[in-house]
Amino acid sequence: MITGRDETNTSTARTGVWFVGARGSVATTAVAGCAALAAGLHPAEGMVTETPPFAHSGLPSLPSLVFGGHDTMSCPLPKRAEALETGGVLPHGLASAVRAELAEADREIRTGGPLAGETRSDEELISAFTEDLRDFARRRRLDRVVVVNVASTEPAPDDQAPSLPASSLYAAAALRAGCPYVNFTPSTGLRAAALQDAVAASGLPHAGRDGKTGQTLLRSVLAPMFVQRALTVRAWSGTNLLGGGDGAALADPAAAAAKNAGKNRVLAETLGALPEGEVHIDDVPALGDWKTAWDHVAFDGFLGSRMILQTTWQGCDSALAAPLVLDLARLVARAHQVGISGPLPELGFYFKDPDGGPAALAEQYVALLSFADRLGEAR
Repeated sequence: MITGRDETNTSTARTGVWFVGARGSVATTAVAGCAALAAGLHPAEGMVTETPPFAHSGLPSLPSLVFGGHDTMSCPLPKRAEALETGGVLPHGLASAVRAELAEADREIRTGGPLAGETRSDEELISAFTEDLRDFARRRRLDRVVVVNVASTEPAPDDQAPSLPASSLYAAAALRAGCPYVNFTPSTGLRAAALQDAVAASGLPHAGRDGKTGQTLLRSVLAPMFVQRALTVRAWSGTNLLGGGDGAALADPAAAAAKNAGKNRVLAETLGALPEGEVHIDDVPALGDWKTAWDHVAFDGFLGSRMILQTTWQGCDSALAAPLVLDLARLVARAHQVGISGPLPELGFYFKDPDGGPAALAEQYVALLSFADRLGEAR
């Protein structure tokens, strides 16, 4: 188990949050946002763990979180934050106000991989990533480190490929270093077949996969409505327009297919079968970190009357994701502290493709509140 010092209690414990994709928009927004909230510069809008039901769950405080991570990009976090501020993702003046905290986190970012022309084997990469995690915990005197994958979406893996996908290399390093793990992306991560024995033997809590921030969040609310009202859904189609790194990554059809699998799971599990229709994802670089999602739902009413529901969701992807990432880091850290291990289906509220549990958001929220109570009772 990774630890940098003797743990005393929740109020004095220090928790590391290690981002895979640490210089991306989501990680930068999370680091800047955490600093802003800790300093009282902004309210904790969008952070579920800052609402009253979680007040007695024993979660690590926002000021106790220490950030680091892996990335293959070199742009420093303060510069990345300035760009996000220019794009309207971060509020005016925030990059300057939390520059010291961003620079501190940036000093803890290590070069990831595989890099272009990589010559290191899977084992060498896993060993290097593991040592980075252990070094982070030792130097910063951390009680635990939660690894959170917020990197760009990978294509679905080829079972015949000689190497593990990058997300699974980082996940393997987390297991080896004794770190709880959160996969906020659709990438393979811990679900690689080659890691299953290590996952089972690790005794670590883990959660994933693919954060539920926009279109699928709405689907997880609307799909149960049709079931409860006995309205038959005939077709459910969608379109996503987005830019930034995720838009570029999802321009790859294989990556888009991995993303859409989670979106479809919500409908299939709630409605009992996947209706007609597809989700299309279009890369529009000019949109930057902003995205638009349309849904078109065809359903039957009384006496077979045909009806249509159309929705439009417009939002900033990083601002939607960052508070959820902070929530998950705190919840999984607390689960680790009290000795909970294995997959955490109670955190399905946050994911398109969770580790079991119900698909409807209302039921997932009830499970999350029950989990919050369980964490609090474990004091």
